[in-house]
Amino acid sequence: MKSILYLLIGLFSISSFAQIERLEPPNWWIGFEDPELQLMVYGENIGNATPEIDYDGVSIEKFNSADSPNYLFIDLKISESAKPGKFKISFELENGTTEDYEYELKERSKPAENYVGFDNSDAIYLITPDRFANGDPSNDTDESLNEKILDRDDDYGRHGGDIRGIIDHLDYIDDMGFTALWSSPLLINDMKSGSYHGYAMTDFYRVDPRFGTLEEYKELADKAGERGIKIIMDQVANHAGIEHWWMKDLPFKDWINYQELYENGEKIKYSSHKRTTNQDLYAAESDKKRMSNGWFVDTMPDLNQRNPYMAKYLIQNSIWWIETLNLGGIRQDTYPYPDKAFMSDWAGAIMAEYPNFNIVGEEWSNNPLLIRYWQDGVDNGYDSNLRSTMDFAMQSNIVEGLNEDAGWEQGLDKLYAGLANDFAYASPEDIMIFPDNHDMSRIYTQLREDIPNTKMALSYILTLPRIVQIYYGTEILMDDTEKPGDHGLIRTEFPGGWEDSEVNAFTGEGLTEDQKDMQSFLKKILNYRKDSEAIQTGKTIHFAPENQVYLISRISDTEKVVLILNKNEEAVDLDLSRFEELGFSGMEFKNLITGKKMKWEDSISLPQRGAYFLTTKLN
Repeated sequence: MKSILYLLIGLFSISSFAQIERLEPPNWWIGFEDPELQLMVYGENIGNATPEIDYDGVSIEKFNSADSPNYLFIDLKISESAKPGKFKISFELENGTTEDYEYELKERSKPAENYVGFDNSDAIYLITPDRFANGDPSNDTDESLNEKILDRDDDYGRHGGDIRGIIDHLDYIDDMGFTALWSSPLLINDMKSGSYHGYAMTDFYRVDPRFGTLEEYKELADKAGERGIKIIMDQVANHAGIEHWWMKDLPFKDWINYQELYENGEKIKYSSHKRTTNQDLYAAESDKKRMSNGWFVDTMPDLNQRNPYMAKYLIQNSIWWIETLNLGGIRQDTYPYPDKAFMSDWAGAIMAEYPNFNIVGEEWSNNPLLIRYWQDGVDNGYDSNLRSTMDFAMQSNIVEGLNEDAGWEQGLDKLYAGLANDFAYASPEDIMIFPDNHDMSRIYTQLREDIPNTKMALSYILTLPRIVQIYYGTEILMDDTEKPGDHGLIRTEFPGGWEDSEVNAFTGEGLTEDQKDMQSFLKKILNYRKDSEAIQTGKTIHFAPENQVYLISRISDTEKVVLILNKNEEAVDLDLSRFEELGFSGMEFKNLITGKKMKWEDSISLPQRGAYFLTTKLN
């Protein structure tokens, strides 16, 4: 009887030191500028273990337990002599037993300088993957996850779009003239509802199985790369989903903001969304804290980047994905909301490893001064290390200007004056412009379903000295006019992405004539822009609008591009003498859309309201 009792006691003692459940990052690489790597180890009582490594070039600098006994953080140094390979990390447990974990250091697939980020030569196609195309119906649901239902009648439910659907239509994206692909997050959102959008991540190292597998994500990156299409990953440093695995056992007492309120079941404090506290010289500290530390909603815990372990975790996670997918860029969600000192460190760490990379940050503001603040190279007392920000200000000017009648500082003057603000930016060509995105009404809806105005907006955006982003479906006049601003409706299924689709925008079958015309219009300009020296690197000259006509030109030594926006309903003969300084007299131009040719002489006929995209290339 005693022997049985001793055996049970021994088994109970061993069981209190369970297998390691997680070790993150799951692998690493040799040859980084920063030789340090911090491992997060999770397992029952692992915080009391002593780790050992015997592998040439890899040493343990220190290790630290957390407030929870189930975490251990190990700081490694990977020297230049380290070789790629697998090695054993031994954990001597408190009860005297040892547990081994195999870890791998990999060879990097290419030199750091070959990670070339998106720039103003690129046109980016933004996709909400759940709503783009369902390439693999077998992964539509997963019984092991919280949200088990596929409901295509619910604008906020899962519809089944996935990575395979994107892979299957890379030819369409390429043929349209896009050179980069930004998908809303593809990492797991194991939330109880509304998990389709991807912005409430519950594991920063796992692809959502309803989108596919890590191998399929890699396949997408590889096949896109074969077509010269860069993959931009949508990342979130500000928050996670409430169902994130660590929320059941937080490592530190300050892992998330307002953690004490959360753990005590008290009412959470929400962000004030007063983003100007980041720049305001007079902002109260309490206002700064409320903006940065407050949660968006109850289901999105706000991460505390001031915790050094959290900061290291997020930086390493970004680098892990860059290496794993050979990324061509990162789009960072809600850029002004995390701790801004951390965001400088995060972007700086990435750019130090990948000097030719690029990151765009979301700053949703119509004030160019706030957009300017976050761009690297601006002398404002804050070193952001961020090359690109989003031009919500110019987007707003374009919509307002095209919707308004002519008037003092109205109509096309809004476009002209908006572009005149480029003096504020360190590099205007690194700012990202767009007609719409996944969080705002479709441009066709914003412009009151006016096709000529929509064409003017798109052609103007594609002519500006900017990085360009187009949301899926813009090319076929997708709208949310029934419920403007409704996110579920904005993110409507792309026709042709499902077997039962009655219309197929990929092939053109079933599209209206207006939809086909817009698709063709955008395709022509996108493909022209892809190889246009004038648009990518040329000089910009624009002339103040007169009589509801606005002319902007992009000029290089070998190419001239002219875009004329005409808001007049009746035919106009535009006197070209006003534009004499362009030096185009006698040159022959071609209308890119119609194919018609004209000579730049005394005047040009503008027979109807709309956009006139003229080009000439010199021998």
